[in-house]
Amino acid sequence: MIFFDEFRVKTMEREVLVDITNEIRNIVKKYDLNEGVCRIYIPHTTAGITINENADPSVIKDINNFMNKLIPKGGGLGYSFKHGEGNSDAHIKCTLTGHSLEILIHEKRLMLGTWQGVMFAEYDGPRNRRVFVQLQGD
Repeated sequence: MIFFDEFRVKTMEREVLVDITNEIRNIVKKYDLNEGVCRIYIPHTTAGITINENADPSVIKDINNFMNKLIPKGGGLGYSFKHGEGNSDAHIKCTLTGHSLEILIHEKRLMLGTWQGVMFAEYDGPRNRRVFVQLQGD
């Protein structure tokens, strides 16, 4: 069986990682899937998705701070961005985190590690974003 769902994430900052693990778990619970896979897709060019630690908020701060040092808003390493909207850094950061994830489902549970959470990565907010979820299995 294949199920499709979606939800929105409203971000209040230009760059932020938002823990969406509970939203994903609720969708898995809603469709009562026992075994399968959960695919999560972000249909935006300046937002992405990743799995990382969701227990210690300093990890999120470290990720954001490092991404900003690696890819500053106006460019870096002697390079200035050519894209006229001023959000080239967001496009590049999105490329690094990616647009989709797959998580195994076993015995009706997302098979995430103890400290893992699903993080929506906003790089060009504040925005109202969409998250697509597809479940496949039994």
